[in-house]
Amino acid sequence: MTHTAPQVALANVTRQRFCAQVGLVLPQLVQSLQDHLNQVLVQSRILKDTQTAQDTQRELTQHEQLWIEKVRAALQRQALHPADGTAPKTTQHLELLATDAVEDQLLTGKLATAIQDKAGQAWADLKLRLLFVSGRVDLLPNDVVRPDILAKTLFEEWVRTGLSRESWRHLSAHLYPHLADRMEGVYQEANRFLVTNGVMPEISPKHVVRKASSSDPQTVAARSTAFAPTAHLGAQQGGGSGAEWWTRTRQQTQEVMGKIRRLLGNAGVPEAGHTQGGAPGGNAPAAASPRLQNLLQDGQQWQGFAQVADAVDGMDAIGQAGLVAQMAQQLRQQTSSLKQATESASEKATIEVVALMFQSILSEDRIPPTLRVWFARLQIPVLRVALAEPDFFSSLQHPARRLIDRMGSCALGFDAALSEVSAHALEMEIRRIVQVIEQYPETGRRVFQLSFDEFQTFLSKHLQSHAQTGRLVSVAQQVEQKETLAVQYTIELRKLLNNMPVREGIRDFLFKIWAEVMAVATVKHGAKHEEMLAHKQAASDLLWAASAKPSRAERAQVISQLPALLARLRKGMSTLGMDTTAQDAQLKAISDILTEAFMSRTETIPAEQLATVTRNLSSLEDYLTQEDMGDLELDQESIEMITGADASLIEIITQGGEPPQQAMRAWAMELQLGSWFQLDHNNQPTQVQLAWRSDRGQLCLFTNAHQRCYLFQTARVASYLQAGLLAPVEGESLTVRATRSALSKIEANPERLLS
Repeated sequence: MTHTAPQVALANVTRQRFCAQVGLVLPQLVQSLQDHLNQVLVQSRILKDTQTAQDTQRELTQHEQLWIEKVRAALQRQALHPADGTAPKTTQHLELLATDAVEDQLLTGKLATAIQDKAGQAWADLKLRLLFVSGRVDLLPNDVVRPDILAKTLFEEWVRTGLSRESWRHLSAHLYPHLADRMEGVYQEANRFLVTNGVMPEISPKHVVRKASSSDPQTVAARSTAFAPTAHLGAQQGGGSGAEWWTRTRQQTQEVMGKIRRLLGNAGVPEAGHTQGGAPGGNAPAAASPRLQNLLQDGQQWQGFAQVADAVDGMDAIGQAGLVAQMAQQLRQQTSSLKQATESASEKATIEVVALMFQSILSEDRIPPTLRVWFARLQIPVLRVALAEPDFFSSLQHPARRLIDRMGSCALGFDAALSEVSAHALEMEIRRIVQVIEQYPETGRRVFQLSFDEFQTFLSKHLQSHAQTGRLVSVAQQVEQKETLAVQYTIELRKLLNNMPVREGIRDFLFKIWAEVMAVATVKHGAKHEEMLAHKQAASDLLWAASAKPSRAERAQVISQLPALLARLRKGMSTLGMDTTAQDAQLKAISDILTEAFMSRTETIPAEQLATVTRNLSSLEDYLTQEDMGDLELDQESIEMITGADASLIEIITQGGEPPQQAMRAWAMELQLGSWFQLDHNNQPTQVQLAWRSDRGQLCLFTNAHQRCYLFQTARVASYLQAGLLAPVEGESLTVRATRSALSKIEANPERLLS
């Protein structure tokens, strides 16, 4: 086909119309952001959140119109000159990008993913149509219709306008889904314009599976879209920092998911949200075609799988390998039977892709054969869900994917690091999960979601089942509780004493020492224990004693109560492990302040105000918040002091790594229990498993095969991830790797998709 100037001009007009539509979306987006901030200001009861919302709203109001204008201008420039990229940058701006480049890529990458996930088929169709009229194999890297280029433009103009990265992060949870919803309509409108002008009114499966020839640019474009090469990425491959590795891995994962979504969309599989049975998550999956449905419900067809899975136990390695091969052959035969039972191109494509994914899982030799056969038995339940819910192929959050990935992340470290008892418990749980799913074929995604939740619960208990690990988890929980309480008690004491005439030495003692004493007492005895109540009363007595005493009766009362007060303060400091010398220094400073107050004629603390402070101190726990208290201060000695436990078997990691970017902190919070990592601490590499994360998310405990435990603050985990000192053993989840394998086999033989 010869591509004429009018056709190329049509593509350019489409891009300009696309940019104009985006420009119309921007005021709606800004208004939605303002409404969101107003809602936060009305509903929030946390001072920190309210202040952040106020600052963000002030900033947005000041710059919103300029941002809209700059984005519109930048998009039109790119539409007219796509090869030119963005406007030239000054040297100063280049240095700024170099400093924040990785984090900026992560921020824009998440927005691009949100747009691509939502626009889905509309974006894939627009790309094919633009390639068709332009005669190109792929879009230019800076083509304005690309979700990543659009996201990059929005973010860069945000920063250039004077809006901060912090405000973008703060608004991202609302900005991303709102914009993605609007962009779906923009892509659909661009497609309608091209179809109206006679460009590919129908996109059929042949555009995907027909082999390309040099004279068929349309087919070349379709194959390029589906099969652009992507190298498999292991945990240490590619070099660079942990942040760079994480960025590459996520981008490649998104690319794989985008490819499979486009491939199946072009093969006629409906996009997510347009299934026969309604939106994903409905009570019942959509029905397959009648013949296929009958075959899927015929339990006799799948009994052979159960026999193989049961027979693999007790065999040697050679026998197990033989049975795995036998199951692979049975699965292939059943796949052929299923494809013959339907005339639907979309069903054939779905059956083939699911089969290829499970072939990949069954051939994963890092998973023991005893587990691989149980994973393989999920092929038919997964196929039922995939036929009913196409978002299985487009969303990493589909419960079937999440379940297989979670079980896979644990099973991949099965041989190397699990004890015999632990391995057996994990295998039995995976067996139970598979059998439950097989028993409830009609429940669709619900049984996968239920099984995923149950597996998470199992992991949280199983990983702490070793007596030593369980004890260390208890220790770590107490440490987090103590450190959190110490910060919170300090905050509340500052509030109570904010407008009181209290000498600085007394303030410092209460904030820096006594708050920690009360925190330790709460952890050891409880907030209502008599020991804790005595500490609160001591704080109140100290405040009274340190105020001016103009009357003789008050001075006599101070003299009589002082020995008991100082004894109480010494006893409290002893619980912190302070030596006698340090205690003496603190008590001398307090005694000097009390002596000065004793002789002072300055302002006294009003009795009513002191009574209020005493009353509030007695119920101090009622005022504590759940806000993030920041990083905790940990060390071996303090753990033993707080809990009385031997901490010699726990390595407390408080140094090392690199200052983490915000994206790395987010990654650290996303790490899943049971996942395996390579830890390099003090040049001693070891494979560890994430065994526990604290309730507040501030601490993480990793264990190795020898039950050696490593306790991190989450911020330190982020530092190690960024430096590459803590690296996932697997760069990709099990289902993503299986999807990549399926794509490569379809690329080698595209006819298999519909045969």
